[in-house]
Amino acid sequence: MSDSQKKQNFLQGTALLAIATAIVKVLGAFYKIPLNAIIGEQGFGYFNTAYDIYNVLLMISTAGLPVAMSRMISQASSLHHYNQVRRIYRTARGIFLGLGIAGALLMTVFCRQLAQFQNQPDAWAAIGFLGPSALLICIMSTYRGFFQGQSNMIPTSVSQVIEAIVKLIVGMVAALVLLEFTHSIPLAAGGAILGVTVSCLVSAIYLFFCCRKSFGQLPQTEEAPRSYADTAKGLLIIAIPITLGSAGLQLMTMLETRIYMGQLLEAGHSQAAADTMRGIYSMTLTIFNMPCAFITPITVSIIPAITAQLTLCREHEAKEIEESSVRITGLISMPCAFGLAILAEPVTALLGFYQGENLVLATKLMAVLAVAIAFDAVVLLTTAIMQAHGYARQSVNNMLLGGLLNLAAVYILTRNPHIGIVGTPIGILLGYMAISALNLFSMRRLLDEPPAVMKNLVRSFLASAVMGLFVLGIFLGLKSLHISSNLVLCVIPIAVGVVVYALAAVVFKVVTRADCLLLPKGEKIAKLLKL
Repeated sequence: MSDSQKKQNFLQGTALLAIATAIVKVLGAFYKIPLNAIIGEQGFGYFNTAYDIYNVLLMISTAGLPVAMSRMISQASSLHHYNQVRRIYRTARGIFLGLGIAGALLMTVFCRQLAQFQNQPDAWAAIGFLGPSALLICIMSTYRGFFQGQSNMIPTSVSQVIEAIVKLIVGMVAALVLLEFTHSIPLAAGGAILGVTVSCLVSAIYLFFCCRKSFGQLPQTEEAPRSYADTAKGLLIIAIPITLGSAGLQLMTMLETRIYMGQLLEAGHSQAAADTMRGIYSMTLTIFNMPCAFITPITVSIIPAITAQLTLCREHEAKEIEESSVRITGLISMPCAFGLAILAEPVTALLGFYQGENLVLATKLMAVLAVAIAFDAVVLLTTAIMQAHGYARQSVNNMLLGGLLNLAAVYILTRNPHIGIVGTPIGILLGYMAISALNLFSMRRLLDEPPAVMKNLVRSFLASAVMGLFVLGIFLGLKSLHISSNLVLCVIPIAVGVVVYALAAVVFKVVTRADCLLLPKGEKIAKLLKL
């Protein structure tokens, strides 16, 4: 496979996953936003409490192994060792199944105890209904790791869309039915989360048939694969540091929730008021995660692409892929950070249906989280680059240090009654800033040819700053005209911002000619943009 083809696979894979992510996010908006109106902030808090616990088990089960699978399968495929590809898949499948069964049993059997631990005892139904998903996600991750290691992102993309559609239909129907017949918000939140479990089952069935067909089409080769024990050892050497770091961060998220919920209760807020504030914060986190989700396709695609180049001793080509991914990351994350920070009030009012004091709180939370988007994007990308180079342990150490700073900041800030729960996103921002700095320093120290991250982000920052000025001007102008429609206050500034950012991106040359040439009809695109 030529260098050009390898880079095209990276960008094509990113594009496929990004399209799937866009569809999933639109469907997710149709799921979570009406859901918030159906079960209320309190029920939405139960929903997210279940997700927090689920994410811890999810990270333990799937954070490291898919990356390890992707790297090892990419290495074996680059060398045309397809017997080893088969061995990696079968070994990982056994490990995944064991972890998935353990996680599913833990969430289902101990759902009440886990809810009590989170200071939200009524979240037990949501936790219990979500339990089987721990096993199903492990099964799906086996299939996705197999395909991603071969830079085939189509099955992963399609399965994500299937998952979102089924979750929307089943989750909404179950929530409405249970609320109608039981009038119980905890059970309605459990019904909403049941949609996640059913969607995982349907997606796993689809991936099973895709994998069975693709696995049978692997070329027959003569090399002797490594033993199952050696293959498992290789997977675990890569996976364990990543898993420990990711699980540690998720555990810190649970502790963060326990800290700020405890602080709110100690400050004299009732359980219902604290649950409502948590629900508002959870909603702003959902908005925060929307742009960040478009960075994940880049990280998923670059790990096998960089690994393949490094396996063939092509470090310069690996650096080109890394710097191209940095430019794409900045192109996406920077305008989102500026836009959400400026339009925090109308966006949260429109998507969360907030008014009065709840809107004031949501605006403060969203404005801080918006700034964190840019740093989260840097963390995601630099972590993936370090993992592709085999420095997963260092990236994990950096994440844990940032996570500890986050917890310390949340503990200190939320004790202040004038700051309260707003101290939680401030802690997140400080944590991401610290991890970004540590990752950049580590790459400069460890990599022979480290990518120029900051240099490749400056142009997107400048273009976004110009866009931000126009968006702020339009927003303030509409407010001066006493326009109160949140839809208008969002749509018009965003529309102007899109046009201004597109022009500014061309003027500042946010993307290069080399990036354009990796796209279909790239020569024409580069000529159009005068690159």
